[in-house]
Amino acid sequence: MVEYRIDRRSGVATYVQIVQQTKQALRLGLLEPGDKLPTAREVVEATAINPNTVLKAYRELEREGLVEARRGLGTFVKRSLGATPADSPLRAELDAWAARAREAGLDHDDVAALFTAVLDEQFKGDQE
Repeated sequence: MVEYRIDRRSGVATYVQIVQQTKQALRLGLLEPGDKLPTAREVVEATAINPNTVLKAYRELEREGLVEARRGLGTFVKRSLGATPADSPLRAELDAWAARAREAGLDHDDVAALFTAVLDEQFKGDQE
């Protein structure tokens, strides 16, 4: 099951963070079709956010066709995203790279900026 982490300093709306984290879990294969998302109550207890925020995120995921609400049962994953499992060899390489970056004195924001710059460069033709 996915565990949401809310960064109140990020400037990103809370419901968007839930949507993004759910999509990431779908891309990594941590959530698969048929899996149940945590209830709004469980998310509220774990993150201390408003239940309506959780419901708004789940409605957005439903609108995108990724999950479906089943009355009285909960919210379930309908389809997956991407094809990169969490145990991919690429993840291991990236993990090693991130460890080297940290050892070199880069902080989280430095690594994120560097990775985003390289990612944008590699995929710039795809974005046009």
